[in-house]
Order: sequence, then C-alpha cells, then structure tokens
Amino acid sequence: MDATERVSPAGSVPVAAAPAGAGQRGGRVVGLALACHPGPALAVTALACALALGSGLGGPRSALVTAAVLTGQLSVGWCNDAYDARRDARAGRRGKPASDGTVGAGAVWAAASVALAACVPLSLACGVLAGTVHLGAVAAAWLYNLRLKATALSWLPYVAGFGALPAAVALSLPGGPAPRWWTVAAGALLGFAAHLADTLPDIAVDRAAGIRGLPHRLGDTGTRLLLPLPLLGASAVLALGPPGPADAGGA
Repeated sequence: MDATERVSPAGSVPVAAAPAGAGQRGGRVVGLALACHPGPALAVTALACALALGSGLGGPRSALVTAAVLTGQLSVGWCNDAYDARRDARAGRRGKPASDGTVGAGAVWAAASVALAACVPLSLACGVLAGTVHLGAVAAAWLYNLRLKATALSWLPYVAGFGALPAAVALSLPGGPAPRWWTVAAGALLGFAAHLADTLPDIAVDRAAGIRGLPHRLGDTGTRLLLPLPLLGASAVLALGPPGPADAGGA
C-alpha cells in the first residue's frame, strides 16, 4: 500500500486518503485514465475507425462513428473497474485504480455515466438503426460487467458486441444498407476469442472470487485449447467472404 492510501475500518478495502495537493490530483487523473481499460478501449475504437474509413464513410462521418464507439468503450471500461473495485481490493489486484485508492469508485462511476450519456446522442447521430445496434452492444457490455461475467453466458456480450461493430458501421452509410453477413460472423467469432484471451490470465484469481464464467468453467487448459478455434473460424470466414466494404451494397 502506498502513502496516499489508508485502510477502511473493515481492513479489506483501501480508500483514498486526504487530498495532498496537485500531485494527488494528477495521480487521480492518471488513475481515471487507466481505469477505463485504455488498451482494449483504444483497440476497439481503432478497429471501428478503420472499418468506417474502409467502408467509404468519409472523414467527418467516420469521426462521428469513432467518437460514438470511443465513448461507449470508455463507459464500459469505467463501469467494469468501478463495479469490481471491492472485489479487486479483497483479491489484492494491482493496477486497478478504483480498488487501490488511486481514484474513488464513485468518481469512476461518474465518469462511466458521463461517457454513457455522451454515447447515446453520438450513436443515434450515426443513424437510428446504426445507433440502436451500437447502443445494444454497449448495453450488452454493461450487462456483462454487472451480471453475465460470472455466468456460463459470459461469452455472449463479447459475441454480440464484436458482431455489432461492422453492422453499425454499415448501417451508418447513406441509406443504411444491411451489413455483409460474413463481416458480422467474423466479428462475432473474434469477440468469442477476445473473451477467452481476456479472461485467461485471471482465471485462477476470478475463480477464488466466485466468478464462474465460461472460461472459468473450462479451466486454464480448456480455454487455451479452445482459443485457436474461433480465431481460425474468423480467418476462414474472412478468407471465403467476398472482398469489399462492410455493407452489402455491391455484394
């Protein structure tokens, strides 16, 4: 425990100490940035941007799609860290700003709410259908954080979210053309693989905390054996699918 923390009366959850000036405020800003799971958030946002540009949306509309996806990803990451703060503190996990006292869980919840509030109009500005699909994916990710993570259906939000990404991009095009089926299928398979890969390093710790998602039920070995299959499936779908943008126009 570092000098900016103290232990709660229960002795299990570290909480922030009294303010210590600009240095601590800067630490909280950095902690808030780290609490959003910046790696996955930026990766998914970059993928959405690439899909938008590759589909011919153009700069301004691609920027709108990118902003919608970014705010959605920020809301999901902050929700995850805030909701898991006490459990992460009890498990002694490092690198979790909401649980180690770097930033309060309340502040992280507030950031998640602001990001979600921004995501709604940005998504709908891409088109009603596109926005509805994207917001459905964001809702599925929140449901994962709050409920499905600990169930055998833990894979479902990942499949829905990654499958929805090319669909939302296609529906953002003028006229809202239907997405190509193979882009949605490949995205869903990549989402399943992402869930396995994301959970794999934490299986033992999560099990000790009572989390029983699909990878935890499969175990470390089972998850490692299963992981290549959706990756191979996605590669096959992409290889066999006709070339072109994510929408069905011209297919």
